[in-house]
Amino acid sequence: MVSVGYVDPGNWATDLEGGARFGYSLLWVLVVSNAMALLLQSMAARLGLVTAHDLAQACRVAYGRAGAAALWLLCEAAIIACDIAEIVGSAVALNLLFGVPLTWGAALTGLNVFVILALHRRGLRKLEAFIAALVLTTALCVFLEVYLTGPKWSNVAAGLIPRLNSANLLVALAIIGATVMPHNLYLHSYLVRGRSPLRNNAALAQSLRSSRLGTALTLNVALLINAALLIMSAGTFGARGLEAVDLREAYALLEPLLHSNVAPIAFAIALLCAGQSATITTTLAGQAVMEGFLRWRVSPLARGLLTRAIALGPAVGCLLALGEKSSLDLLVATQLVLSLQLPFAIVPLLRLNASRAWMGRFAIRGAMKQSGWAIAICLVGANAWLVAGSLAGAGPLLSAALGLSSAAVIAVLLYISFVPLRTPTLSR
Repeated sequence: MVSVGYVDPGNWATDLEGGARFGYSLLWVLVVSNAMALLLQSMAARLGLVTAHDLAQACRVAYGRAGAAALWLLCEAAIIACDIAEIVGSAVALNLLFGVPLTWGAALTGLNVFVILALHRRGLRKLEAFIAALVLTTALCVFLEVYLTGPKWSNVAAGLIPRLNSANLLVALAIIGATVMPHNLYLHSYLVRGRSPLRNNAALAQSLRSSRLGTALTLNVALLINAALLIMSAGTFGARGLEAVDLREAYALLEPLLHSNVAPIAFAIALLCAGQSATITTTLAGQAVMEGFLRWRVSPLARGLLTRAIALGPAVGCLLALGEKSSLDLLVATQLVLSLQLPFAIVPLLRLNASRAWMGRFAIRGAMKQSGWAIAICLVGANAWLVAGSLAGAGPLLSAALGLSSAAVIAVLLYISFVPLRTPTLSR
């Protein structure tokens, strides 16, 4: 369930743009992002298993009403951004397969909320099986694209050498935001809480081991799919000096460049499956966040309709105002929103996992704790670099707005980093 968020249309946009513009040189970012995700998702599961709280519940208790409200609003912004990406990606796929106009396709994606409700009523296992089938279809189609591309593997290996500069920073951050999705941390802790009902140390230790193994297997599958997308884009577009600016343009170029009429069809099918599967997990993440932060218990249908209604406006509005060729830029922009929101999920997760009051003998320490804080500091620094670059090229009004927003964001970040955590009501 959690790994689905790592192969959604936002990932497609960042992988395609990264490969087309910078060849294989950002492949290392995918590997590093996956390592970050493995560590952070393990911590999310650890919190849920040990405390029987999901991350949203824990933040509500630990930070009080004001802190929880700020974190909830930031997380909702990330969920809406992700939902916009799924709407646009699914709309593009419907356009490619059936010729549906993008604006109509975006509106039609709201209907999949009813599919989510029907599957949810049949039980979580049925929902997981359906998602697994969509992910498998996505993987097979993407691996077929790589086979048809026939990349030079020595060049692919060179892409694992870290290289970062002001030119590729924006795309690199978008890749990180698309991979280490903040709301997926909330979802993972929500899905596993209460799965170790015996509540003794031996049972918890075994549950933690099983969770780490499952997380590693599923996220590495997601890594392979993302790497395949970037490799296909680099080998097909980047190698020919073509910067594909639109998903539909990429679709149109695949057949003449790869000399295969199967390639564009597989591309569109995989994109549609990725968008639909990611929509399901985004809806569940939104449900978990709303219940945890606000104690509002809502049905998956109501939550899905609410999020989709909020996201449809910006998605359709941008497509109408900027034109249908803006879809790739819009997708990349949504992933930057996720990257900027990441520290506000990671810092509370780290503090809670390191707290003996919350975690008891299962509190993290040593290399695990240090690695987590290193990730948080690197992300904050990279985001600050990006914002500083935006301020340098902005006009007076935009600079003032960005400056005020940055000051507010920094205040929230300092608060969640240093305010004493409140004692939990349920913990080990």
